[in-house]
Amino acid sequence: MDMKLKMLARGLAALALAGALSLGAAQAQQPATGLMKPPSGQEEQMLRELKKVEGRVSIPDAKSGTLIQPAGQEFRAFHRDTLPWIGAAAIFGMALLLALFFFVRGRIRVAAGLSGHTMLRFPSFDRMVHWMTAACFIILALSGLNMAFGRTLLLPLIGDTGFSALTQLGKTAHNYLGFPFMLGVALMFLIWVSQNIPNARDIAWFRAGGGIVGKGHPPAGKFNGGQKIIFWTVVLGGTALSVTGLMLLMPFDYTDIAGMQLSQTTHGLIGVVMMAVILAHIYIGTLGMEGAFSAMGSGEVDVNWAREHHSVWYEQEAARGRAAAE
Repeated sequence: MDMKLKMLARGLAALALAGALSLGAAQAQQPATGLMKPPSGQEEQMLRELKKVEGRVSIPDAKSGTLIQPAGQEFRAFHRDTLPWIGAAAIFGMALLLALFFFVRGRIRVAAGLSGHTMLRFPSFDRMVHWMTAACFIILALSGLNMAFGRTLLLPLIGDTGFSALTQLGKTAHNYLGFPFMLGVALMFLIWVSQNIPNARDIAWFRAGGGIVGKGHPPAGKFNGGQKIIFWTVVLGGTALSVTGLMLLMPFDYTDIAGMQLSQTTHGLIGVVMMAVILAHIYIGTLGMEGAFSAMGSGEVDVNWAREHHSVWYEQEAARGRAAAE
């Protein structure tokens, strides 16, 4: 009798299990409903209007209670789509303009020719600060460009392993070289700010085309109007990059998720603009103008170059007996 009851119980259990499996299969064949359905138009409008949708959590990290942040989708789309296009337009556009300018204008020569006599333009400390800041900026720029374009341009060329190693190296360099870059920007400001205050002479310099697009060279002090634009771009832009970079290095210490997104967006936009401006600076200081590179190379410039491009500064130095190197 007991054996029959056990067999009956096993049969009922088997039937119950078969019924449950059949019911589950039937439900699986039905279209998804409830939470699986896409949001309605009203729900989408609500998500667009809300800055974030939050729940309640009992752990100390209150940020984990943020369930949905619609603005994050716009932030992601900007960095994946819009920012690379802005960067490409600024950087490659500037490179194209410089190439076209060189083709039309050619290299700016010293009209009187190089005299062979030189004078000191930048002492060793000034050049050290310049090259430290410049070297850091170049590495920071390249690692930043990798973040914007690397997945599209480099990854197909060097593969997953190479791209991963290069990106990790660039990230480490970006984090640490930001500090000597900040120091360089601060030192540049202290060394050269007194000589980079705009004045009426700069307006006349721009009206005359700076000796680049016009004929002759308008009077200029140690820094002309164009160099002053470079100076203030580096100081103001570098300060903005420093502040936003520190915000990104210390996430959520001083701001919320919206502030972090704003910092990263500002960091990227200012970065690509500075890259374009520095490209023009590099062009003028190397290929674009004869005798310019030695100012930051050896620190000495040809006397005729100084007389033509920075006549006011040359006269001041000549009056002090510094017009030629000893």
